[in-house]
Amino acid sequence: MAVGIVILGSTGSIGTQCLDVIRRLPGRFRVVGLAAGSNVGLLAKQVEEFRPKVVSLASSVAAQRLGECSFPDLEILTGPKAMEEMVRREDVDLVLNAVVGAAGILPTLAAIEAGKDVALANKETLVAAGSVVMEAVKEHNVRLLPVDSEHSAIFQCLQGVGDRDLHKVILTASGGPFRESPKEELERVTVEEALAHPTWNMGGKITIDSATLMNKGLEVIEAHWLFQVPPERIEVVIHPQSIIHSLVELTDGSVIAQLGVADMRLPIQYALTFPERLESPVERLSLTDVGRLDFEAPDVDRFPCLRLAYEALVAGGTFPTVLNAANEVAVEAFMQGRIGFTDIPRLIQAALERHRGVMKPDLEDILAADAESREYLVKLLGS
Repeated sequence: MAVGIVILGSTGSIGTQCLDVIRRLPGRFRVVGLAAGSNVGLLAKQVEEFRPKVVSLASSVAAQRLGECSFPDLEILTGPKAMEEMVRREDVDLVLNAVVGAAGILPTLAAIEAGKDVALANKETLVAAGSVVMEAVKEHNVRLLPVDSEHSAIFQCLQGVGDRDLHKVILTASGGPFRESPKEELERVTVEEALAHPTWNMGGKITIDSATLMNKGLEVIEAHWLFQVPPERIEVVIHPQSIIHSLVELTDGSVIAQLGVADMRLPIQYALTFPERLESPVERLSLTDVGRLDFEAPDVDRFPCLRLAYEALVAGGTFPTVLNAANEVAVEAFMQGRIGFTDIPRLIQAALERHRGVMKPDLEDILAADAESREYLVKLLGS
C-alpha cells in the first residue's frame, strides 16, 4: 500500500526536491497534504499534479487566491494551527517537515503525538526543543528520520553500529562563500554575496546560516539530540568539495564516511524509503573526477556563530532555544539590509548573555524563551 505523506514546506527547496523523488517512485507514495507559505502559483501546480486532499497556507490572502482555482474537492486550511491539524489526519503515515525556523516545532510534535513517522529537514525543531521532541519520539514509538545531508550521512554510517561502538561524529561543512575571506572583509559583506553559496542551492535563510557557519552550529546541536552524543564528541571539519557529507569515528579508531555528489534528493529518498535503498536520479560519484579532498579546521574567530552554538549546547536548557530565535531575527534583519553581516553573531551573543536559562524546560518554557528572545532583539533593532 502506498505511504500517505504530508510535506510541510512543499514550495521550498527541500519540498520541491521531495516531490521530485516521489514523482520518480510511482505507486509508493500518496501525497495527502501540502503546506506552503504564500507561493500560490507553485502550490497550485503541485496540487494539479499530485492531487492532495488538503493544503495549508500561512497567508489567509494566499489561501483565498488558491480557493479561486478550480480544485473543488481540495480542503484549504490556514491559521496558526493549520499544519498541526493536517499532520494528525488518519490517512497520513509520514510527515516531511521542511519548513524554515522555529515554526516547525509544533507541527513536528503534533505529528509525533499522532503516531506519525517524521522525516526532519527542519533542524530548528531539535535545536530549540530537542529534549521535548526526543522524549515524545520515545513515548510514542515513532521514527525520526534525518533529512539534512550531514545527519543522513551519520545515520547511514551508523547502520549496524552498536551504541557503545560510537566514539565521535564528524560533521563536514563547505565553509561557505567566505571561507578564505579576511576578518576585516566580512564587515563589508553584502546580502547578494552571502547568498552565493559555492556548493548547495538552498533557501535564503539557510544560505546565510551557511555563510556565518551558524548552520553548522545548529547541526551540532541537532546531532547531539539525534545521536545522543555529548558536545565534546561532535567535531566540525571544513571540507570545501562537499563530497564527504559526514563521518563517524568508532571506539577502535575506525572512521566510516558517507560520500556522494551534492544532491539533496539522495538523503531525501533515503529518509522516505528507509530501510530500503532504491535507484535514484542522482548522478554517480566519480572519485577520479573529484581528484582531491581537502580538510581544515573551522576558524571560530572569523565565524563566531559556530562557537556560540557550542556554548549554548554546553549551557543547556533553553539557551539553544534563544540561540536559534536570535539567529532567525538577526538573519532576517541582515537580509532586509538593516544590519551588517558581522552584526549577526553580535546580536546572538547579546541575547544569550541576557537570558536566564531554564535547565529542564517543558514546551511552555521553550516557547516563552523563544518569544522573549525575539521580542528583545526586535526592540534592540528598533532602537
